[in-house]
Amino acid sequence: MDTEQAPRFTYQKVHRYLSRWLDARAPGQAHRLPSLREVARQLQVSLSSCKQGFALLESQGRIQARPKVGYFSVVQASTVPLPATANLLDRVFASARQPGMLALSSDAPAMLGALDGPLLLLERELQRRTPAAELPPFQPLGEPQLRAALARDYSQASSEPWQADQVFIGPDLRSVFDLALQALIPAGSVALVESPCSWLILGRLRAAGLQVIEAPLDGEGRMDLDAVAQMLETTPVRVAVLSSRVNTPQGNAMPAADKRRLCDLLARRRVWLFENDSYGGLCADLPAYREHADPQRLLVFASFDKCIGAEAPFAYLLCRSATAPLAEAFFARGFRLPTCRQRAIAGLYGSARIDRQRTLLGRQLAASAARMAALLKQHAGDCLQGAMPQAGATFWLRATRPVDMDAVCEKLLAEGIVIAPGSLFSQAGHWRDHLRLSVTVDWRQDIEGALVRLAQAVRQAPQLP
Repeated sequence: MDTEQAPRFTYQKVHRYLSRWLDARAPGQAHRLPSLREVARQLQVSLSSCKQGFALLESQGRIQARPKVGYFSVVQASTVPLPATANLLDRVFASARQPGMLALSSDAPAMLGALDGPLLLLERELQRRTPAAELPPFQPLGEPQLRAALARDYSQASSEPWQADQVFIGPDLRSVFDLALQALIPAGSVALVESPCSWLILGRLRAAGLQVIEAPLDGEGRMDLDAVAQMLETTPVRVAVLSSRVNTPQGNAMPAADKRRLCDLLARRRVWLFENDSYGGLCADLPAYREHADPQRLLVFASFDKCIGAEAPFAYLLCRSATAPLAEAFFARGFRLPTCRQRAIAGLYGSARIDRQRTLLGRQLAASAARMAALLKQHAGDCLQGAMPQAGATFWLRATRPVDMDAVCEKLLAEGIVIAPGSLFSQAGHWRDHLRLSVTVDWRQDIEGALVRLAQAVRQAPQLP
């Protein structure tokens, strides 16, 4: 059985030591840290390793250097504590954003290499060339240049070209998904989702007043299509919300033949297909539902941040047959998105920078997943099982015995580690012994040590009844 392991790199040992030193101090005041030489003597490591450990903490915003004085802890802005009644999802979401927490729960591929820098440079150049007085008024449906760029991008892999007026831009994925539901799916309708399913999608369907039916996926990413066909015969499903190429968080892709059959089943019942394409660009070699769907009952939605980064939080949707009600909903909402930022994103598409970024991120995700898989096999192979993801940024892991992963999550939160337990990805009580583990981590941190503690928590966790 594994015990606490020494970090692979010496600077991680320094980082771990200083993190625990900081955690033991009162958070409301600045504390002077031991000097580089004191830490080097204490841990018997080199000064260069100490400098790397201090630099990592400084980049994380936990400490700051004062010339000729030394390093001091940063007094963090006070945060509003979550109420005692806060659910596990709220606590996971909030904890992942707190300083000092090691988040193994994120779903952000661009963390491995964002385009934020080129995007902002392009935006500044556009602002320099275009005086504010000459900028057009805000476009509630999205900047025409960006709508046209997305239409061209999606037309490359489509037998029927997309048009710019079939594209709509919003501030984030939640907003455009909400508007699509509002415009096309009446409250009280029935929605079919794959399970596990994004907690954001589940939450927005519930907020829209829809009844959700979950179709569980097996270990290969396939659902029981005979059961789905029988359900569609007896249940008035109005919309199906599915991942385009690879299921997130599971990381597996349903075979093309299965997708074709499911699309046929939906088309016979005139069921809307809302295809979540947020990861589609990072695994373009895998089949998408829209290749087989009824084009008159298809809506594609996605966000830019998965590929570009946090400076491109906007989202978009494409739909051929319902442009009028969607335009009405977007006009009524009146989004005011910055023109130059949208034009800069369009410029990234026009210069083929997005295509290169997709290829690069795909390779980086594969390399990071391979590294994570090796560590999981070494430290958690006896207690966690999971297949290598075909694409995406996460592992979908199952405990080798039926343990309560919510309890594992609670234990690790108290130790400064954030995971996403499987219960967050279902409203029907599925996946209680599963967890989502991200591969988009900062490998300068002690990821190996965190996985050791995860494995220990799983081994010690109570068994589900």
